Amino acid sequence: MRGSRPRSPPTRNPAARLHHPLCPATPANAGIHPVARGNPGPIVALSSTIYNFDIELADVDRGVYEALALRVACHPSETHEYLLTRVLAYCLEFTEGISFGKGLSEPEEPALTVRDLTGALQLWVEVGAPDARRLHKASRESPRVVIYTHKDPILLVRQLAGERIHRAEAIALYAIDRALLESLGSRLERRMAFSLSVTHAHLYVTLDGETLSGAVERHTLAAR
Repeated sequence: MRGSRPRSPPTRNPAARLHHPLCPATPANAGIHPVARGNPGPIVALSSTIYNFDIELADVDRGVYEALALRVACHPSETHEYLLTRVLAYCLEFTEGISFGKGLSEPEEPALTVRDLTGALQLWVEVGAPDARRLHKASRESPRVVIYTHKDPILLVRQLAGERIHRAEAIALYAIDRALLESLGSRLERRMAFSLSVTHAHLYVTLDGETLSGAVERHTLAAR
């Protein structure tokens, strides 16, 4: 009987090896600042583009003053206006425990969340034009739900009117000035530094010696 030849170890497919991609970082007291304590954030798809934002936040309305250093993953299908709305929403809701979701790569997740020290969900933030099913789910899972939109808020309110949404009247809808978003979008770079002041629901963004401004309008959803 012939002796069998020893088998060679299987050849690995180099393409099958995945490297850990970059993760969006968040500020120090929110678990996402590069020098911060806390969790590293979600894993980002390899096809995402990373944008770096250094933001000096002065939110006079809420008494929040913070230096933020954010690395934000932008999905290939994400528009600049959507990306900037996510970043501004982060600033306007900044508090302990805030973090970005996985974005459009995980469409069932919120754009932003705030969790307390026990991990319990305190805030669910949607960006854009979420449908009624999504808002119904969010309102059942989180004590507070907020929408930040870069689209026509009146049209969104009309589309959601009469739909089955849990505690619809408690959901706040904030529309960020579209001219401001367009101006920021035209200046968008992979690395940006600017200051953001918030006074009486008005945003003032100063970058490269120029100040852009726009309002944040609040709307409410009608109860069914």
